[in-house]
Amino acid sequence: MFKELEQDNLQEIVENNDKVVVQYAASWCGNCRLMKPKFKKLANENEDIPFIIVDAEKYPESRKLANVDNLPTFATFNNGEFLNQVQTNKFESLKELVDEVTNN
Repeated sequence: MFKELEQDNLQEIVENNDKVVVQYAASWCGNCRLMKPKFKKLANENEDIPFIIVDAEKYPESRKLANVDNLPTFATFNNGEFLNQVQTNKFESLKELVDEVTNN
């Protein structure tokens, strides 16, 4: 499942799903735009896991869940807890992060 966050409620999504993968992005971030189709591709391959895009500037509470200080940042959550994150514009690094949570 792929979704763009429309309110600052990532905490609720994390609490209500076993596994969640998040891309923290911003409208001005070129690398964020480049990674979005790759993020969507992984979402389509893992339809049972929510893949959420969070605008890191609009939703500060959601941003705090992964201590985001650079964009794009990708974060994983497992059983309501922050698991891991990577700041990257490389598909391979994102894929490794997703594999970590899907195999957990």
